[in-house]
Amino acid sequence: MPLSEMTLGELEELDVALNVPVDLDGFWASTLAAAAVHPLDVRRTPAPTRLTTLTHEEFSFAGAGGDRVNAWLVRPAGAREPLPAVVEFIGYGGGRGLAEERLTWASAGYAHLVVDTRGQGAVWGGGGSTPDPAGSDVSAPGFLTRGVLDRDTYYYRRVYVDAVRAVQAARSLPDVDPGAVSVTGASQGGGIALAAASLATGVRAVMADVPFLSWFRRAVLVAATDPYAELVRYLSVHRDRVEQVLGTLDHFDVAHLVPRATAPALISLALMDRVCPPSTVWAAHRSYGGPSELVVHPFNDHEGGQAHQWRRQLDWLAGVLADPAAPA
Repeated sequence: MPLSEMTLGELEELDVALNVPVDLDGFWASTLAAAAVHPLDVRRTPAPTRLTTLTHEEFSFAGAGGDRVNAWLVRPAGAREPLPAVVEFIGYGGGRGLAEERLTWASAGYAHLVVDTRGQGAVWGGGGSTPDPAGSDVSAPGFLTRGVLDRDTYYYRRVYVDAVRAVQAARSLPDVDPGAVSVTGASQGGGIALAAASLATGVRAVMADVPFLSWFRRAVLVAATDPYAELVRYLSVHRDRVEQVLGTLDHFDVAHLVPRATAPALISLALMDRVCPPSTVWAAHRSYGGPSELVVHPFNDHEGGQAHQWRRQLDWLAGVLADPAAPA
């Protein structure tokens, strides 16, 4: 399998030319203000499993528009003091899965909040359980084009608000240290984590593997496959609305949002990635407002570093949390 796009040296010389909307800050300020009208309404109930070293809870909170968003809350059994927390967002088409699926962070001593992506969870994994009550204009199969003719109706407006509310919900818990809440995810989950780090207050660190939702205007030109190809198919039919669609996407492009983020970031990039082209991930890394460490996997496709990367994350986050001088 060849390089999907560029060598690392070529990426380092790349001119990342972005189209940041002049009203981006105002749009997100008004969006989050509208969301804040709804109480978080956090709910948690025990979810019995046969695991003896961890406790699981059904967890939900009010997301965008007051819609309920479901999650798992996993913690070390017998924990007494408030714990640092990791909020995890899920890759495209997946859901929070089964309670027993994600055990690493809680096994390492963290409270782990595994958050559904509204409307998703029927493509891979153990499934999701959070609907998206909002309707959509005509769209291509998938999620990228739902409501894409208007920034106010675009699907990812609701998803990003849900992510901000997930951070707020985690920080509100009496058994979580509100100053030690981090976000993570891979692919779509990585893009959502970067959005949360940019839009939510109090994020301590962000870990984004091969993140999606970055530099849309380039991605539609160079991505070899779905999900970005959903946009290509849509624009090939609605050829009279190219700038209208790209203008909407500009408001949700994490490369445009991350200059607002200050928490330390660990971002991974795979040079053979056909799903999220390396240049689009590079754009998020180069635009990031806080300290950003890039991990490059030269011989990997979109699977990125997998367990090797997760092991690196455990060491990296422990170092961030132990450093009182690290920005937040």
